[in-house]
Amino acid sequence: MHDILNRYYNLLFLIVVVFYNLFPKKIRPIALLIFSWLFFALLSKYLLIFLLLTITTIYISAIIISKIENKKKEILKETKEEDKKEIKNKYKNKKKLVLILCLLINVSFLFVFKYLKFFTINTNYILNLFNVGYEFSIIKLISPIGISFYTLQALSYLFDCYSGKIEADKNYIRVALFMSFFPSIMEGPIARYSDTAKDLYKGEKITYDSLCYGLQRVLWGLFKKIIIADRLNILVKTVFAGYESFSGPVIFLGALCYTIMLYMDFSGAMDVVLGIGDIFKVRVPENFKQPLFSKNVSEFWTRWHISLGTWFRDYIYYPISLSKPMKSLTLKLKKYLGNHYGPLLSGTIALLVVWLLNGLWHGAGWTYILFGLYHFIMISIGNITRPEFNKLYVKLNISKSKVLHVLQILKTTFLVIIGELIFNSSTVHQAFAMIKKIFIDFSINTLELSSLGLDLPDLFILIISLVVVFVIGLMHEKNINIREKISQKPIAVRWTIYYILIFSILIFGAFGPGYDPVDPMYADF
Repeated sequence: MHDILNRYYNLLFLIVVVFYNLFPKKIRPIALLIFSWLFFALLSKYLLIFLLLTITTIYISAIIISKIENKKKEILKETKEEDKKEIKNKYKNKKKLVLILCLLINVSFLFVFKYLKFFTINTNYILNLFNVGYEFSIIKLISPIGISFYTLQALSYLFDCYSGKIEADKNYIRVALFMSFFPSIMEGPIARYSDTAKDLYKGEKITYDSLCYGLQRVLWGLFKKIIIADRLNILVKTVFAGYESFSGPVIFLGALCYTIMLYMDFSGAMDVVLGIGDIFKVRVPENFKQPLFSKNVSEFWTRWHISLGTWFRDYIYYPISLSKPMKSLTLKLKKYLGNHYGPLLSGTIALLVVWLLNGLWHGAGWTYILFGLYHFIMISIGNITRPEFNKLYVKLNISKSKVLHVLQILKTTFLVIIGELIFNSSTVHQAFAMIKKIFIDFSINTLELSSLGLDLPDLFILIISLVVVFVIGLMHEKNINIREKISQKPIAVRWTIYYILIFSILIFGAFGPGYDPVDPMYADF
């Protein structure tokens, strides 16, 4: 399926780039929408059906909410002051009813296709424990590609309309294009309507400059994906599949390589998406900001999969932590625990909900739930202990020490690696068994290393490529805009860089026999 996906994706990209400018400006958004729907139809007619259902229900619900809000404003103009509260509550309840109904419809799609099997299996397990003598039938359904991404993107539009952050758009084409833009449907990022909708609908002409500028980033994404991620895949699969026969250091190496592979694959995919956005002059939100330079786990998740993190922050964390019961609890605790520890309880409750949902969003399985709980615990510990550690650093006069900074990054990286080990484990038992080996089994032999599927040329290519990515990341961390600097160079220099990237991918890419390219991981989420 993923091979087909990649072929259709690449073919559609070439077709759209070649023919896009041939359409009149007013027609280009419609053409782009048709091309996107054609892509989904070729992959699966069911994907297109569910996408259309989501678009239509969200569009209609937002319009109804907007009409209710406008009606409320009209009535309030002619209402006495003492009656306004009642009117506001009445129309708020109407809006809330529409919101809930639309949520139920779209979340039901997500639940049935992604979580029904998981919950059925676990319900049957509980029934067997109590000897009930009845089991629910397990319905096997194939989840539409990218359903989690376009559902969250759709809900963000609905929530923003409900809260009044944006006005409901009466233009169905613009709403549909926002939710259907083919580069981002599989792996995100989860864009906001205010970020991309207007740019998509403008239908700006693809220019030589926008094409070159966008292809820079596309090539960089392919470099990370094809040279690094695809080359690491065989090692990762070998270690995780045969973890019982490997020592702790090799298992840690496998977990480290998986973390690097996931980053290169996913961030590389985002580079491709953002590069395509640049070609069409569409601003797509950044989804990564050098996460492996983070000093703590909390910071890491503000730099990794940024669009997902901000979605959970804005639509789950803030509504819970800022709700009336939580505000009341925070005020009471502040009197006894101070300004830092007082708000921690309400924040921690909201954080627990966020990370349980975050884990489940990634997949219907106990390893994903454990992955979420693990990060909840790590972040909570960090929130509780951070003030005391900061006092200690000041007392020892090392708060601005570069050595401390590096040690914090290494600590965070280690914790992230353990989290990604859990994420990639097929069972909870496997996750704990692998972690146990890392901490108690320190033996290693050369035979283990020689059986991991990579030879010396592979290792050499990986080391050089990772050094390149590290240097580029370090420059980005220092706010050096490399693409702008390249664009200012003479044409001979620019094209030399482009050709180096192209030929590096063609020569050193993990193609052919012996390599197992990484499937688009997040396409299944």
